[in-house]
Amino acid sequence: MRSTIVRDATVVDAAPVADLLSQLGYPMPVNEAQSRLRRATDHVILAESAGEVLGLLELTFQHQITHGRLLARVTAMVVHDSARRHGVGRHLMERAVELARARGCEGIELTSAIRPEREASHRFYEALGYQRSSYRFWRPL
Repeated sequence: MRSTIVRDATVVDAAPVADLLSQLGYPMPVNEAQSRLRRATDHVILAESAGEVLGLLELTFQHQITHGRLLARVTAMVVHDSARRHGVGRHLMERAVELARARGCEGIELTSAIRPEREASHRFYEALGYQRSSYRFWRPL
């Protein structure tokens, strides 16, 4: 694979963002991806090679009463199915660490669904030093 660059996403990236989010299990039309990119308050970053977008990561920041310093949270991370196992995800996660350190964060957290098709992702996160530490509970409203 050619060299990978990581950059901030813009509204112009809506089509590949919609495609990547669909692969992650969140299908949406391009105009919805444009709208969501416009509202992004923190960092949506993309990995690309030779002008082709190969991966996406959204990183948010928040203060929590349980922590003394700011926390970073990876709220979405996906690598295009044609580019997996080529270092794209690692580039995105490394950039997330750089951004979190620059903001003085105490740590980074992320969640990942407990489904067989996500086991490879879980192993990937653990290889990067992330530890399983909690359950996530969800209640739709």
